[in-house]
Amino acid sequence: MALEYRADHLGSFLRPEAVKNARASVQAGSLSAQQLEEIEDKAILEVLDKQKSIGFNIFSDGEFRRSGFQNDFMESVEGFVHTDRPVVRIWKGPGGDPEAQGTDNVVGAKLTQTRRLTGAQTAFLKTHAAGPVKMTVPSPNQFPALVFQPGVTDPFYATRTDLLNEITAILRAEVAALVQEGVEYIQVDAPRYSYFVDPKWRQVLKDNGQDPEDALDQFIAADNAVLEGARRAGAVAAIHLCRGNNQSKWYAEGGYEPLAEKAFNQLNVDRFLLEYDTDRSGNFEPLRFVPKDKIVVLGLVSTKDATMEKQDDLLRRIDEAARYMPMENLTLSPQCGFASMAAGNIMTEDQQWRKMELVMETAQKAWS
Repeated sequence: MALEYRADHLGSFLRPEAVKNARASVQAGSLSAQQLEEIEDKAILEVLDKQKSIGFNIFSDGEFRRSGFQNDFMESVEGFVHTDRPVVRIWKGPGGDPEAQGTDNVVGAKLTQTRRLTGAQTAFLKTHAAGPVKMTVPSPNQFPALVFQPGVTDPFYATRTDLLNEITAILRAEVAALVQEGVEYIQVDAPRYSYFVDPKWRQVLKDNGQDPEDALDQFIAADNAVLEGARRAGAVAAIHLCRGNNQSKWYAEGGYEPLAEKAFNQLNVDRFLLEYDTDRSGNFEPLRFVPKDKIVVLGLVSTKDATMEKQDDLLRRIDEAARYMPMENLTLSPQCGFASMAAGNIMTEDQQWRKMELVMETAQKAWS
């Protein structure tokens, strides 16, 4: 069984104001890329120290060098063009509209990779982390729905499936490089599985001429191809199934039952990081399908709502989950990243770290 990491996290943390201001200054032309890197370095060293002080034994750079969880791909690959098409976003949650996610760029040429997605990030992280490191990559399934535009993309990729295959190959090579570099924890972030848990998104698939079960098979095959070789002794290959996370908003609702039997058995991973912070995620019954050699990370602590959970409630919910799979196959984490996009969710850094402390303290109590 893969390493336990009873207290886990998703990888992204709220960007310090210094990092956000520096990135804005680079875009405005008043700060150099080298100066930005120096500011990011300092912030990453601080976030590593914070994880260590709380007691975590898996380390992330907070994704501080990224503008968003998926944007390394779009910034490392040529072939995207700007389009004036209307961008439809169906988000639910507090406040106004979330920041743009790059969906006004579509594929308008053959994709050509110009640099590694995570190479510079990994080198610094492995040099300075106090223990094993986590590096995340987006699922290839994230992109075709966003960047395929009929009349613009199809001269180069006739179908969304053709585009998916190209993107899968690029991400597979990235994961292979991470394996070669000895990254101990590789995680695929996969929001688009929400298509299969939310009735309205299943209908979108049908409206687009896709059978949801055929689409699920395609999604699983793509993610398995990306992670080929990542499962190995002393390391973790994982996937995070998400319902959308942008400035405390979400776009999908529904329990895991519609995909559980197929996805939990066929996805070739060591652990599933699952959102379970609200009723939007359904109950724990789908966990009955998880094979005995896989771990479920229970995302019980919200990264969207600053309200602090009560430890007794978390312990009770862990016990409820243990009705459907062995306690030793469960771990605990926040429900998602604190900043899947650079703007971050609606809470303070202090609230974020209090929640991380709660995850650690609860995990120590639950599995002591």
